[in-house]
Amino acid sequence: MSGAEKARGLQALGSLFGQRPRVEGIQTVGVIDRAAQPAGEPVFPSKALKKFLAVLRQRPAPVVLDVGAVVGSNVSFLGEQAGCKIHVEDLYDDLDRHIRKAALDAFPGFLQARLTHADASVDGVLCWDLFDYLDPASATVLAGILTRVLRVDGALLGFFGTATSRDARYVKYVIVDEENLKYRPYPAARGRLRVLQNRDIIKLFGGLRVSDSFLLKTNLREILFRKPGYLA
Repeated sequence: MSGAEKARGLQALGSLFGQRPRVEGIQTVGVIDRAAQPAGEPVFPSKALKKFLAVLRQRPAPVVLDVGAVVGSNVSFLGEQAGCKIHVEDLYDDLDRHIRKAALDAFPGFLQARLTHADASVDGVLCWDLFDYLDPASATVLAGILTRVLRVDGALLGFFGTATSRDARYVKYVIVDEENLKYRPYPAARGRLRVLQNRDIIKLFGGLRVSDSFLLKTNLREILFRKPGYLA
């Protein structure tokens, strides 16, 4: 490849991620966005995403922690719509690797070493449906970390399945707009472990309070948590 071709490729990649969405925690050069949108995919409503974005827009230079896979269009959307600085930490990939190596006992300790963000350093957290795949010990550790790094009045958005499934798949949630998502399944080492009841979810995030909760026809419950000062 000539030097001019390389320069054009880097320029195109820069335009994809833009100048406003600053991404940390991933290597952007050479990343292939496997969530490139095929035509004809179904679109599903989201009632909590718009409220999550509203929280970010109220804050100066908001910082977002996304624990899902890298989705280039999501990075662009969050940067353009809320001017976010974004940390992407693909914990699904980390979990998959531990499952395949039969090393799940080490996963809670791995999370502690992996997520070293400072206390009260992020304004928003995107959990997606990760907690459906975690054992109780890992879920407790992760919930504690995410609560710790969230700033007062910050928001955490989580999805929780309401029906069991034997499908060994994760899902990439691709933001279409403020009120719609595309669900993009991809292979996983195992399927969802359990259906968390409301009381279990609330107990898990004891340092946060439920701001909004929506039960969708897609067998997902969307829950938006906030971190009030009196629980910080």
